[in-house]
Amino acid sequence: MGIRILKGGMLTTVQDSGRPGYQSQGFGVSGVMDRRSFKIANLLLDNPENEAVLEFTLLGPTLEFTSETIIAITGGDFQPQVNGKPVKMYTALYMHRGDILSFRGCRTGSRGYIAFSSYLEIPVVMGSRSTNIKCGLGGFKGRRLLDGDYISFRAKRRYLPYFLSRSLDLNEFDQDNITLRVIMGPQDDAFTAAGKETFLSSEYVVTSEFDRMGCRLEGPFIASKSTTDIISDGIAFGSVQVPSHGRPIILLADRQTTGGYAKIATVISVDIPKLVQRKTDHKVKFQAVTVEEAQELLALEAKEMNEFRHQIYQPCKEVLDCRLVAKRISKLFQ
Repeated sequence: MGIRILKGGMLTTVQDSGRPGYQSQGFGVSGVMDRRSFKIANLLLDNPENEAVLEFTLLGPTLEFTSETIIAITGGDFQPQVNGKPVKMYTALYMHRGDILSFRGCRTGSRGYIAFSSYLEIPVVMGSRSTNIKCGLGGFKGRRLLDGDYISFRAKRRYLPYFLSRSLDLNEFDQDNITLRVIMGPQDDAFTAAGKETFLSSEYVVTSEFDRMGCRLEGPFIASKSTTDIISDGIAFGSVQVPSHGRPIILLADRQTTGGYAKIATVISVDIPKLVQRKTDHKVKFQAVTVEEAQELLALEAKEMNEFRHQIYQPCKEVLDCRLVAKRISKLFQ
């Protein structure tokens, strides 16, 4: 009772929201790159908010289901298919025993997510099921999924209320140019006024050096006052380091726990999904905001998630129409 990995894709791993609390001991947080898509996938299935999913990059996996379950696919548009026929993203999909899920290609975005109503049978390590590939920790044997792997389910959850309404019309990554909002600091004082102006007014290009650890950008030189070398300190998800070459590197889910380059800014949490869904040669600009503005944007995202939940908890139009017809017929015979 579970899924057989027929093709592992380019980089498919088990992830949840990560393993916080251990950076001081040298263990990275890991977890999903796109937390928004991750949350929506679990929301569509009424899963616990932190339930583990499969995250894949650029090339999706091919899965065979050995028992019935319900899934949801979110993130970039990877053109999913079940038994060779197209199916919708951001929709609850009932999978039968023997069904084959595959993906045609990455039309928009660069990362996708698959949530399962029956929950993946993955052990909890240090409070998380996330895969830390560098440490060989967590997930499925501490590594990416390979052809022939098999993951069991933890539960038999094959029914969801309002099933036909569990669909959201979202296409959020069909754009090549984005603006990332940032909070300046914590070492922005290491840069000249002209350097900070360059950072906030210039356009940068995503390079091929882009993985779960970080994203290196190419663009105008960011001038520092003397050196960007600092005594190593902790690194947050979205920290923007500027080494001596003067180009920004944005650190992501599998980032190192500490770093010795000055951080000019930090990408706010609600904008990180926009970044991690970019591809090589896509354009990026930066806009400074305050901590208070970032908190307001986070609150608005939480409100939006509640609106999504309300939307999928409604009887579908077809059911409502049938009820209305039945009510009218009933009145005719009263």
